[in-house]
Order: sequence, then C-alpha cells, then structure tokens
Amino acid sequence: MQDDKLIKQISSIGLSDKSAIVYATLLNLGGAYPSKIAEYSKLNRSTTYKILIDLSIKGLINESRKHNKLYYQIEKPEKLLNYTKKQITLSEDRYEKAIKLIPELEGLFSITTNKPVIRFYEGVDGIIEIYKDHINVQKPYEMLAFSNTAQIIDFLPKKFAQEYIKVKNRLEITSRGIVPDTEIDKKYNEIMYSNVKEKIKVDLIYIPADIFPYKSEITLYGQNKVSIQNFSKEHPVGVIIEDATLYNMMLMIFELSWAGAKSLYPNINK
Repeated sequence: MQDDKLIKQISSIGLSDKSAIVYATLLNLGGAYPSKIAEYSKLNRSTTYKILIDLSIKGLINESRKHNKLYYQIEKPEKLLNYTKKQITLSEDRYEKAIKLIPELEGLFSITTNKPVIRFYEGVDGIIEIYKDHINVQKPYEMLAFSNTAQIIDFLPKKFAQEYIKVKNRLEITSRGIVPDTEIDKKYNEIMYSNVKEKIKVDLIYIPADIFPYKSEITLYGQNKVSIQNFSKEHPVGVIIEDATLYNMMLMIFELSWAGAKSLYPNINK
C-alpha cells in the first residue's frame, strides 16, 4: 500500500522517513487503530505508537477513542502547511537566539581551546587505537619514546605491528628511543624493522634495566601529543594528552635523558 513517491514528498517537508510512512499509510487507510497502521506500514508496533503520538502532537493527525481503543485519523492536509510554517517561525526564533548566544560561546571557545585534550583507553584494542593515532598524520615527524621494546614485541599483535611499521616507513616517520639494555631490546630493529629504509630504523640509546625496570612506554609524537601506555596483560591502559606546553616539557625531559644516557652509560652505548 505504500506510495514511495508520496512518502518521499512528505519526508521532504521535514518529517522523518518513518513518520512519512505512517502518515502516508494513515492517509490511505482514512482512519485506523495503531495495530492496523503498524501492519500496513510494516513498522513494529512500538515504533508506530511513538510516531503516532508525535504526529498527533504536531497536529497532523487526530487521536480519539473508538470502542475504548485509540483510533487515529488524518487531519486536513492544510495542517501540513501550518506545520511547515511553524517550523519556519521556530527556525527564525532559534537563529535569533543563536546570534545572541555567539559572543558568550566565542568567549568559552577561546578558553577551552587552550585546555589540554585528554583521552583514556583500556584493553588491547584501546592500546592499538593509541598506536593508530601515532601514524594518523599528514607529514613526516620524529617520534620519541621512553620504551620497553621487549614488552611491545610481546604485547602488540604481529599483523598490526607489521602494518604500523609499514605506515611509518611510507610516511618517513623517524624515531629515537631510550630503552633497557636487555638482549631482546638490543635486537629490536632486527626483529621489527628489518624491511624498512635505513633512516626509519629506530635510533636507540640503552640504560641499565636493573636500575630503570619500567614496563610501559611514553611516546612523543606529531606536533603536540604525548601517549602513555601500560602493557599489563591483566589491565592494559593508556592515555593520549594533546597539549603543546606539556609536549614541549616532555621533549626537554627526553633530550636531557638522551644526553645523560650517552654520558653516563658509554659502555652500553658504544
């Protein structure tokens, strides 16, 4: 019974597709109980009831009781015109209110744009989302990290890790990392970066694992982002902080650590 052309025309004046279906169905039926309207419109009863109430509030259909049950009929088609005129009036009113609100919103916007953006992630999928953000860039940059690469090798799914490095290679994202001096950390490039351009292989500085036994990662990336990942298998969590001031502070800490590690541990950084 549905007239697709009519439904499309009705929805074009501002009704949802389902509301237009119910309206067109009731127009064809002349009047009906909700159960019959649902049957002919091919919508479930719950959705049909909600739409009938909404159309009734809009003044497009009439609700009455017949044999002690709700019964609906179409109001005169000119009610559709009244409805659209009312929407114009409401839109104009909202536009005027928006104009008055803009100065206040502009003030708030200028404050909030200077606030750090912090996003929290949980689980393996959450950590993977953080790594995806590392490579969600438009131009090359240098990635810096305090990292336990043995934990990364063990934690990240092999297929994802390969794709991650492949994208780094394509985007020419270079990297420096401060890592523990374990055998597996020293073989990180051999294990993970064997098939990339030489300059994409990670430039690594080693620090004594017994003095600095960390099992997480802090990464500085993009232009103003810092990510922190905990590779705990019981409850892996991570956070992305997007803020230029914090990024620059962490950049200074990294460069100091890089220079200090070279100076303090020359034997393991030959």
